[in-house]
Amino acid sequence: MAKRLLILCEYPTLLGGERSMLSTLRPVAAAGFDVTIAAPGDGPLALALSDRHIPLVAWQTCGSDGERLPLVQLRSGVSAILRQTQPDFLHANSLSTARISGPVAAECRTPSIGHLRDILKLSAQAIADLNQHRRLVAVSQATRDFHVAQGLDASKCVVINNGLNLTVFQPRQPTGYLHSELLLELTARFIAVIGQLGLRKGTDVALAAAQQIAELAPNVHWLIVGERTSTKVESHEFEFSLKAIAAQSPLAGRVHFLGNRTDVPQLLNECTLLVHAARQEPLGRVLLEAAASGLAIIATDVGGTREIFPDESNAACLIAADNPNQLAAAVFSLLRDEPRRAALATAARRRAETTFDIQTAAARLVGLYRQLL
Repeated sequence: MAKRLLILCEYPTLLGGERSMLSTLRPVAAAGFDVTIAAPGDGPLALALSDRHIPLVAWQTCGSDGERLPLVQLRSGVSAILRQTQPDFLHANSLSTARISGPVAAECRTPSIGHLRDILKLSAQAIADLNQHRRLVAVSQATRDFHVAQGLDASKCVVINNGLNLTVFQPRQPTGYLHSELLLELTARFIAVIGQLGLRKGTDVALAAAQQIAELAPNVHWLIVGERTSTKVESHEFEFSLKAIAAQSPLAGRVHFLGNRTDVPQLLNECTLLVHAARQEPLGRVLLEAAASGLAIIATDVGGTREIFPDESNAACLIAADNPNQLAAAVFSLLRDEPRRAALATAARRRAETTFDIQTAAARLVGLYRQLL
C-alpha cells in the first residue's frame, strides 16, 4: 500500500525551494508514495501543483493584510491539517516550516523531516523546535555545519543536495528569441543575474560591476530575472535603488528587469554568462540550472557554492563576495576569452551530470522517507 506523504510549504511562491521540491515529486510518486501538499491556496505554487495534478490542502499562513500569522496560529493550522490528512509522515520543505511544524509533529506523533535550505542565525528556541523532527535534511555540508554549530542535533541531520532535470536544463543553440523580445540586434550579448531582488542575492554588486565595464563592453546587456518578495520598507528601497542605477548612464537601456520567468531553461541558453553575486547561498539552484545548461558561471565563494564547483572541477569562476572590482574583472576577462568560457561550460555540465541529477537526489530522499516507516 502506498504511504501518504504530506509536504508543508509556507509561501505561495515558486522560488528555489519550491522548484526543488516540485522536481522530486514524480520520482517520489513512482517510488510508491501518495503526495499531498499543504500550502497557501492561491499563487504560482498552487497553479504549478494543479498543472501536475498534485492534491493541495490550503494552509493559511498570512492574514488579510499580507502579514505572516503568529506562530501559535500557524501551528494550529498545521495541527488541523495533520488531523485532516492523517499522513504517514510529514516533510517540512523549508527551515521556516520545519521550525513551525517540529513541535506539532512531535505532539501528534507524526514522523517528520525538516528541510534546511537556508543559512541563518537562529535562537536557541528555534533550534530546539527543529530538533523535534525525526530527521533533518541540509542542502549542503556548509548548511549542515552552520546549524550544527548552533546546536542542531548532528545525529539527525544528513546532507542531500538538490537535483534537477538534466533534460529540461541542457545545452542548446541560442535562437535569438530574447533579442527579438527586447528589440536588440543579434550582436548584443546577455549576462544573466537570476534570483530574488534582495540584499542577500547581491544584485547591487552585479550592477556595480556592470557600471565598471559598461564602456569596455558596449554590446553587453544584463538580464535581471526575479522579483522582490519581501514587503519590508528596506526591501522596497533596495529594489528602487537597483532600478535607479539601471536607469542612469552608463547602464541606461542595457539592464532589463524581466521579473519572474517561466522560460528560464531556454533563457539560459541565450546568455553568454551567468553572474551570481550572492552574499550567502546554501546551495544555489540557479547555479545548478546554469551548470546543467552548459553556461559559463561567475559566482561568489559563499555557503555551499564550492561544493557545487570544487577546485578540481574547474567548472566555474569563484570570487569573493561584496567585491564589485573583482567581479568586473572576472566578467570582462571571460567576455574576451571564448575558449575559457567553453571550457567552463563543458565542465559545469559534466559536474551537473555526475552530481546533481534529480534521480540521484530523489533516490536519497526516498531512502530517508523509508527510514521513517
